[in-house]
Amino acid sequence: MGESAVSDSLVPRNRKVMAKVDKSASFKKTQKGKSSNKTTISAKAESKKVKKVHQKHGKKYREAAVKIDRLKQYSLNEAVLLVKETSPVKFDASVEIHVKLGIDPRQADQQIRGTVAMPHGTGKKVRVIAFCDEVQAKSAKEAGAIEAGAETLIDKIVSGWLDFDVAVATPEMMRNMGKIAKTLGTRGLMPNPKAGTVTPDPIKVVKELLAGRIEYRNDQYGIVHCAVGKVSFAANQIEDNVRALFKALVESRPTKSKRTYVQSVALTSTMGPGIKLDPKEIR
Repeated sequence: MGESAVSDSLVPRNRKVMAKVDKSASFKKTQKGKSSNKTTISAKAESKKVKKVHQKHGKKYREAAVKIDRLKQYSLNEAVLLVKETSPVKFDASVEIHVKLGIDPRQADQQIRGTVAMPHGTGKKVRVIAFCDEVQAKSAKEAGAIEAGAETLIDKIVSGWLDFDVAVATPEMMRNMGKIAKTLGTRGLMPNPKAGTVTPDPIKVVKELLAGRIEYRNDQYGIVHCAVGKVSFAANQIEDNVRALFKALVESRPTKSKRTYVQSVALTSTMGPGIKLDPKEIR
């Protein structure tokens, strides 16, 4: 076979190879284009996400947030002064503390729940009722309860009245509250021994609640959220309240909690930016 014949016989095969090469190059180019488009789309999505985050808060919040170093852990005094300065609302905002604890919230023996008397109150007006006998009812009303009594008060709640924030009851009254247990329980209003609202001395508890006693408990993430005053409070009043709560939390530490107990602390005002605190400094 001559040289020209051999050359001619290789033409179809070479054409197939070249076609495959062209297809491969075209495919790679297409994939590269797709990849480039994905990158562009991803960048646009990220840009929109960032823009959305910036739009999440108003101008006053952003102006207040600029004054706070997000990486710094402030002393309690510094944080209190900052939280008063950075409140972005016109009304007298609440000051709140959020404490992340080193507990396992799924374990019943690591749940945190208790009460603490705030030295200067929280600035919030609390409406208290008392389930007790008629003799104690009169004294409870004199102490500041908006309603007090036995069956009459139970019937009033059965009819739909729920204009109160905390309910106190004597141990003897608890057995009569079955028909309102679900109504109060779903709203977190049912008297509870752990919260100190089931007591043989309801008059004393009513006075303590009105003076600023609060209940604290961890949420499903092991964080305790509490109000510790108002922006209008003096700085030292907020500091005293924070220290009182912190002391109660430390004393409530579960024996089975082996991790660092107080992991992080933040102070904030209503709708204001969070301020990180140094937990060691609070003690």
